[in-house]
Amino acid sequence: MLVDFNELENNAKVFLYPSNKKFHPELLEEINTKVDDFVNQWVSKHEIDAGYQIKYQRFIIIAINQNKPITTLIIDELVTFIFKLQLEHEIELLDKLNVCFKQGEYVQYKDVKEFKKLIKNKSVNTNTIVFDNLINTKKELESDWELPAEDTWYSRMF
Repeated sequence: MLVDFNELENNAKVFLYPSNKKFHPELLEEINTKVDDFVNQWVSKHEIDAGYQIKYQRFIIIAINQNKPITTLIIDELVTFIFKLQLEHEIELLDKLNVCFKQGEYVQYKDVKEFKKLIKNKSVNTNTIVFDNLINTKKELESDWELPAEDTWYSRMF
């Protein structure tokens, strides 16, 4: 069943997809509708409890309660859906190794090479808020997703 994201269990498995482009209002509305449609049919088909949210007009976050096994078929269908979104809207969603970070009120998306240049130029520092897009659970999303670079694996770059 589709569950309000905030009602999901702390150990819910999180699938996080950062976009290389900010979703402008029309695109945000379209993506939100497509994600909602997909998640609704997906949870019904597999009889799972899942929810989603779109944060900062850049991250698609889908989580599944782990009260029953999350099969490879369930994951494959999700990745296929995300891949189709990428193609339809000419955005990158599946590359989690790029760096997402805050600059003021804006969320930036850079490849590691560019991020290292920003470090060298002192445009970012150890206090820069970075997003760890490799988190696994809703609890980690709430506690460890947005942290100063010095408190993450990115600290090795400084």
